[in-house]
Amino acid sequence: MATISIKCPNCGGGLQFDPASQDYQCEYCLSHFTQEELEKIAPEAKLEEDAKGQGPEDGRGRAGEEAGPAGQAQRAENAVIYTCPSCGAEIVTDETTAASFCFYCHNPVILQGRLQGNYHPDYVIPFAVDREKATEIFLNWLKKKRYVPSDFASPEQIEKLTGVYFPYWLYSCKVDGRLEGEGTQLRTWQRGNMQYTETQKYDVSRSGAMDIGHVTRNALKKADKKLAEGVMPYDTKALKPFSMGFLSGFFAEKRDMEQQEFASEVEQEVREFAADSLRNSVGNYTSVNIRRQDTQVKNPRWEYALLPVWTLTYKDSKTGKIYYFACNGQSGKVCGQLPVDPKKLWILFAQIFVPLLAVFLAAGWFL
Repeated sequence: MATISIKCPNCGGGLQFDPASQDYQCEYCLSHFTQEELEKIAPEAKLEEDAKGQGPEDGRGRAGEEAGPAGQAQRAENAVIYTCPSCGAEIVTDETTAASFCFYCHNPVILQGRLQGNYHPDYVIPFAVDREKATEIFLNWLKKKRYVPSDFASPEQIEKLTGVYFPYWLYSCKVDGRLEGEGTQLRTWQRGNMQYTETQKYDVSRSGAMDIGHVTRNALKKADKKLAEGVMPYDTKALKPFSMGFLSGFFAEKRDMEQQEFASEVEQEVREFAADSLRNSVGNYTSVNIRRQDTQVKNPRWEYALLPVWTLTYKDSKTGKIYYFACNGQSGKVCGQLPVDPKKLWILFAQIFVPLLAVFLAAGWFL
């Protein structure tokens, strides 16, 4: 399966997408290139492909894979070993990884075959939060977390902060809705010793059409659902037609969940939203008895997009539990699950309990 490394036309160094300028930057000669300029230089062999990057030279991939046509078919689907087009080193990835870095030469590498055919994304939202800003957001988020282990924010830990494009499905449709019912308006007043109540009945009818755009669902099984959805929403007005160049300098994952797994859930969510909108438009009646309500979903469509997330993981050395931090790579919204340092909790307990105990003992002595 082919690998791609986007090269600088001036010095041959690896180009990376720069969130600050929304252009491509060479970390060696500091040249900048726009998306339009990149598309012009790509046909000039600046996108280097290594069609041999499918596994070791002995014809076998991972343990248990066969050589020959059967093995080739299996590797085409599940291969996890690639060859870096810059230095020739082996790159080992998960089956869903679509963009990574070479461990030896540190050049960004895009695993082209992972994003072809049905897996080719329709859209991408480029990173707008760079690594420096993401680190600042992370440290500010931790300032109010007093009982987090000290090494959670150590330089070694912060170095693990990684920019990843996660795969999401985007659902759009048009919903036609109609509501019929009876509205009741009560008016009560007092005159002398008598209380009067006036009841008025109204026929209520509402109908309308609503365009629903880009209902988002995480499409990667191994992604923690709370975090993958916790960093939402994204401003989908920033969606751009997918280009491989946006992945350069970041990690990326391809989807392993199809839209059929969300279809009924999302459609029901859309219907309920449309129905609630109709009910909220009825007006200020004392009560409303809905006799009939219909919603019809039309022109449903699913689109596949890669959306930016900064992630950091922390493994508790005692329990083995893994904790996560995630930051929306477009808006900076934070979501996370933090570990707690038992020592810091014991210190807090001692600071509160010991003085109270001393007060109670002193009070008991003088009573």
